[in-house]
Amino acid sequence: MNGLLFLIPAALFLGLLGLAAFLWSLRNRQYEDLEGAAQRILIEDD
Repeated sequence: MNGLLFLIPAALFLGLLGLAAFLWSLRNRQYEDLEGAAQRILIEDD
């Protein structure tokens, strides 16, 4: 029972931290151009 008093707030904190990181990445347009990064690997620079 004592373990739950520690684990539940820790799990909620980590979940909120992950959600905040995801929302930050959405605001900074990290998912804007998914195809461009894949094609840049294949294009050779002369």
